[in-house]
Amino acid sequence: MPGSTTHSTSVPGPVTPGAMRDALGAFASGVVVVTAQGPAGPIGFTCQSFSSLSLDPPLVCFSPARTSGSWPRIREIGRFCVNVLAADHEHHSTGFARSGVDKFAGVSWAPAPSGAPVLEGVSAWIDCTLWNEYDGGDHTIVAARVEALGTDPDRMPLLFFRGGYHLTPRGAS
Repeated sequence: MPGSTTHSTSVPGPVTPGAMRDALGAFASGVVVVTAQGPAGPIGFTCQSFSSLSLDPPLVCFSPARTSGSWPRIREIGRFCVNVLAADHEHHSTGFARSGVDKFAGVSWAPAPSGAPVLEGVSAWIDCTLWNEYDGGDHTIVAARVEALGTDPDRMPLLFFRGGYHLTPRGAS
């Protein structure tokens, strides 16, 4: 039948974390690293849940896990930079997702106006101040005011889709 769709899987009953991952993994997202300059040096973590929130005032949002050790330290500082990773930054995504290591070892960066690290070669960076936080279950929903930003139109973004990294070539539909 023209225009009909096929539903390959349905999940009756309680929604499990695995079913959530499977279904929501069908939505491609970019990958960011949120950074700040702390008293003991730079801090950062990988975050997949990031989006634009408002144009007036200029706000973005992201959602760190409640188990994050980096977000509470960045929250205290109140100023941070969201680095939109480029297609060749899979190593940054995995490196900044690790705990208990020097995440900035061997990583080139320059300070944003806030002093937070802007990672070399990112597709875009958004320098922010904390606006507000909201309960998001096992995550915290962070709303942040955009204070400065920059972009490199020649750098394609790193995408995460169905549990893996991908790149959509420029001009592909």
